[in-house]
Amino acid sequence: MINGAHVIVYSSDADADRAFLRDTLGFAGVDAGEGWLIFKLPPAEVAVHPTDGDAKHELYLMCDDIGSVLGELARKGVEVAHPVSDQRWGLLASIRLPSGAELPLYQPRHSVAYDLKG
Repeated sequence: MINGAHVIVYSSDADADRAFLRDTLGFAGVDAGEGWLIFKLPPAEVAVHPTDGDAKHELYLMCDDIGSVLGELARKGVEVAHPVSDQRWGLLASIRLPSGAELPLYQPRHSVAYDLKG
């Protein structure tokens, strides 16, 4: 039985982005050896979208109130790379990681028929 997912974020400044996940976003983690931090993520969902181009994978962090989350992160000095935009499927924004990469955040609009928190 599948019991979770392992997500890899490739970074040009892995140490800074790991510290950001730990210190700014507050993700608990363990050192898997030699500073390779592995973080516990909140519950997740997966969607499969059709494409005519190359297959790819994306990571979005989900939240219940994107305005509050972005406000809290701004108070911690996090740059909002793209402000909130209203999409058909939810509210979307992105923040900038210390490496310069963007990390999307979204507040889903869809009805959740399952419990992401349990």
